[in-house]
Amino acid sequence: MTFRHLSKLPKNFKFITDGYSTYPLAAMEFAKRFKDNFKFSITQVIGFSNDDEVSKEFRPYKQMIERLNRTCKASYRPTNGFDNYDGTNYDLALWVAYYNFLRPHKHNNYQVLNKVDMLNRADNMPDKWQLLIFLGQQTILNLQAEGPNCS
Repeated sequence: MTFRHLSKLPKNFKFITDGYSTYPLAAMEFAKRFKDNFKFSITQVIGFSNDDEVSKEFRPYKQMIERLNRTCKASYRPTNGFDNYDGTNYDLALWVAYYNFLRPHKHNNYQVLNKVDMLNRADNMPDKWQLLIFLGQQTILNLQAEGPNCS
C-alpha cells in the first residue's frame, strides 16, 4: 500500500528494518512483480547494541520506527481489538491524523509535525478535529472530481 501511487521508487531509496524475515521476501516479490522499477535492497539492523558498522549507522532510523510503533500500540491496547477490518482501518486513519496534525512532539519543540493554518484558529481539540475532518472531506471531493482513478 505504501508504494501504490508510485510508478517507480525514488533514486536513493533505502529500506531499513529489523531482522524480521518477511522484509527480504517482500523485496524479492516486488522485484519479481515490478522488475527494476521496484528493486531495492534491505539493510537489517539486528539486536540491541551497535556491535557492527551497519548497526552504528542505521540504528537511529530503526529506533524512530520502533518508537512510532510503540506509540501506536499504546493507543490501540485500550480498544481491546476490533470486530472487523473497517473498525481497524478507521481507528488507524484517525490515529495517523492525530499523530501527524494534532499531537505535539517533544523532538519538534512541542509543535505538531505538519502545521495546517486553519487548525491554528481552533480554540480546542474538538474544534481542531472538526476542521481536520472537514479538510479530509474536501480532499476526497476534490480527488473524486478529478476522475475515476481516485481510491
